[in-house]
Amino acid sequence: MDIAQYMSQVPRREVFPPVDALQAELDRLAAAHAGLVKLRVIGTSRLGEPLRVLTVGDGSTDAVVIAGPHPNEPVGALTVTALIELLCQDAGLRADLGLRWHFVACADPDGARLNEGWYGRPGDRRAYVEHFYRPDLADQVEWTFPLVSGDYRFDRPLPETVALMRLMDDVRPSLVCSLHNGEYQGAFFYLNRRDNVLAERLSRLPAVEGLPLHHGEPELPGAEPIAPAVFLTPDGARVGRAFLAGGSSADYAGRFGALHLVTEVPSWADERVADQSAAGRTLGEVIAEGAAARRELVETMQESMRAVAGDLTVHSPFRRSTESALETFRKLAAIEEEAPAAVRLGRVATVAEEFSHRQALHLQRLRLLGVFLRMLDAELAAGNLTPAIRRSRRMLDERFEDWYGQAEADHPGPPIEPRRMVAVQLGAILTAAAHLRQRDVN
Repeated sequence: MDIAQYMSQVPRREVFPPVDALQAELDRLAAAHAGLVKLRVIGTSRLGEPLRVLTVGDGSTDAVVIAGPHPNEPVGALTVTALIELLCQDAGLRADLGLRWHFVACADPDGARLNEGWYGRPGDRRAYVEHFYRPDLADQVEWTFPLVSGDYRFDRPLPETVALMRLMDDVRPSLVCSLHNGEYQGAFFYLNRRDNVLAERLSRLPAVEGLPLHHGEPELPGAEPIAPAVFLTPDGARVGRAFLAGGSSADYAGRFGALHLVTEVPSWADERVADQSAAGRTLGEVIAEGAAARRELVETMQESMRAVAGDLTVHSPFRRSTESALETFRKLAAIEEEAPAAVRLGRVATVAEEFSHRQALHLQRLRLLGVFLRMLDAELAAGNLTPAIRRSRRMLDERFEDWYGQAEADHPGPPIEPRRMVAVQLGAILTAAAHLRQRDVN
């Protein structure tokens, strides 16, 4: 199968669709391919939004594709609509893959609506951090699947998560794909099984679109590499227990013996993410510098929270996100303190590792502070104009500009056209599906 040829068919995209436009696109696709497509409701979001799945084809086994499990990661919505169009137009491709496809185009519509302020300006980092929203782990669709690990139990799945569970229970998939995108890092993947052949094929895909591979440290600490920028999915029990959250979609897919694939594509391109040359400093020095800056960030935010805590009246999602993010940072700092001395103080860091740590700090600062400011703006919009809230808003706005200026002086390269991100995700899904088909035939 010529995966690159299918990737080249992805149409140009300028913006990420807001929720209403995406729902309208699903309606259009269902009407245009009425004999082939079925659109149905599988649940309701926390705020009453219908959660819909669009099914294509009549294969003997099933694939589930989940877009938008994190609302600040909207690339998957474009990938889903592009793949639906491709499958509907290419009967030979449907037959070759032998799958019945189930697409969830937006797993968290409530959270997506809180990010729509930047969806029309992909690559604009100021717009991104000023309109950014990401929920606490315990409010994330991806990390609230049921989990039992020893004496730890998580059994509070969100309504959106329950809808995904219901879908998987119904179709018992052989393939589940969770679509994600990041910011500055290169492209990378997670697989829930050690499949060296598939891992190597995935590792080669980003280069087709000129996207760099991620050669810094894995996003999930301790994730084991299978191939360059392809990692074995860590057990959800470790993440869930550490942050009082649940399992991931990979954990739930494992109940059916399904292959689970996570695709992560970057929003900005920078050759440093793949630079394996020596940075001239030890990894321990790089980690220590980042840890000190994060402690300053947390102390700044905690002090600001203490200053306004008694005046807050609006129970906004921004407040929940801010409070939980501060707790998450505290736990991450504790994990860093427990890191073995050999890791913290030993070998020379690569340019990719140094770049990854530095850019992570910029975005952690701006994302956390951006949501904190949205929390204060919600208070002001409600008429809560206490001196503490107004004073904190002015002071933190100045801090935001300072940190934004530092980030811009160390910018991670030009933004990546959404079409290229979509093409890599679409190629990864087709690669995994074709790999499963080949294995089954053999």
